[in-house]
Amino acid sequence: MVPFLFAGRELRALAEGALYWPARRALLVADLHLEKGSWYARFGQMLPPYDSLATLADVAALVAACAPEEVWCLGDSFHDSRGCERLPEQARATLLEMTGGTRWTWITGNHDAALADSCGGAIRAEAVVDGMVFRHEADPAERRPELSGHFHPKLRVAARGRRVSRRCFVATETKLILPAFGALTGGLDPWHPEIKRAVGGAAEALVPVPGRLLRFPVAA
Repeated sequence: MVPFLFAGRELRALAEGALYWPARRALLVADLHLEKGSWYARFGQMLPPYDSLATLADVAALVAACAPEEVWCLGDSFHDSRGCERLPEQARATLLEMTGGTRWTWITGNHDAALADSCGGAIRAEAVVDGMVFRHEADPAERRPELSGHFHPKLRVAARGRRVSRRCFVATETKLILPAFGALTGGLDPWHPEIKRAVGGAAEALVPVPGRLLRFPVAA
């Protein structure tokens, strides 16, 4: 974990693409896209059916390591609103153990806007937690501190003659976009016009590495 300040609050960025808020003992993840593989299979595009197992194993490892009291999933947790119904038995058992052992909240996104309560936890369109707004997609008009997902930011740079790709956070003074946590998710360059539109100005791409946070300017 790498500590940093956002809107006057100490947060910790995890290399896995999650966020930990020590003051609330809260773990935050975005864009799990569970059951994306089975969604594509329904339309004839066969993908390995292990994405949910892999993603939930990674979430479970962080829950075990951080021992959070709260878990917040910032939207598109399922690739469609009925994804929970298609979870394999082992993945469902892992998820239900976590939702039953923490205060778990699903913030709905554009993929799972009609999510029903069949996997445990509470379901919200958005929330305000200690003055910070939790929603799926950043609102350019929002002036309060805001945590969101949706854009799957991923930094790609040239290093020592090769291209390196890493999940990254995108931050301004009042906006923090989390990377996609799911095993079967792509990534959008932090310089993409849609991300710059969403944050409304100059920003930084943040990449946590052991012991420090790498910062890359994202010009307005």
